[in-house]
Amino acid sequence: MAKRRKRGRDITGILLLDKPMDFTSNKALQEVKYLYFAAKAGHTGALDPIATGVLPICLGEATKYSQFLLNADKKYRTIAKLGQKTTTADREGDVLETKPVNVSEQQLLKVLEQYRGSIAQVPSMYSALKKDGVPLYKLARQGIEIERDAREVEIYSLELVRFSGDEMELDVHCSKGTYIRNLVEDIGESLGCGAHVQELRRTAVGHFELSECVTLEQLQAMKQQDAKLEMDQLLLPIESALSHWPTISLTDDQAYYLKLGQAIQIAGAPLEGLVALVEEQGFLGVGEINNDGKVAPKRLVKQD
Repeated sequence: MAKRRKRGRDITGILLLDKPMDFTSNKALQEVKYLYFAAKAGHTGALDPIATGVLPICLGEATKYSQFLLNADKKYRTIAKLGQKTTTADREGDVLETKPVNVSEQQLLKVLEQYRGSIAQVPSMYSALKKDGVPLYKLARQGIEIERDAREVEIYSLELVRFSGDEMELDVHCSKGTYIRNLVEDIGESLGCGAHVQELRRTAVGHFELSECVTLEQLQAMKQQDAKLEMDQLLLPIESALSHWPTISLTDDQAYYLKLGQAIQIAGAPLEGLVALVEEQGFLGVGEINNDGKVAPKRLVKQD
């Protein structure tokens, strides 16, 4: 049987995309994959269609490391409308109820205090979480609602940027798995008037900032100008996603045994957790400190 020919380039790296509004994350991913003619691509956690901002796209070998960006802290800027609760907790949903907004800035600031630190969130039925392989939002659109367990998330900072009448603008720095729609809706409940998200922009994923991002329009223009080299130069190396991790530089012998799948003792290694592994030729992958203090290979780049 003839071997199936792989379609696309074997290109590796991380593209920081400023996702446009009214695009699903998958649609943005597929557009980037097409523009780069990449054989393999994946994103690092979905943004709602109405949301814009930082969406790291992993190409080639970098897809192996997308989970580490998925687990990173996130930052958001959101504009919320007070006085209306919707089915989806954002402007795309149907209005469930409307209430007058009799809220002072001092009352709002006091309520925001309640949502800093560790809080429990029940994921929305309009989230991308899956039940038996089916995203909850698909079930919600069929009128099906299932029970969801509350999950603990961390709100590192929650700052009021602007408050005017029935509109508030917030800056949020939060842990992975935080739903800004839920946060806004819960704040609205605490204020007694309801609220939903009008606009949402992700301003950071881990240490990757919005200022580092490129738009689809910029990529499309470069593609039309046949600026392939310049496009490829926009790609960050895999290890840039792990730059805040402890890094272990390996000798040739140490790298050899790790590539064989063996855990090895390395002087000066951390006592626990994940580490970035670097050999003389460059980035090797991710290691993990096991129970006896040895460094074990967890995810290594493909060897030629």
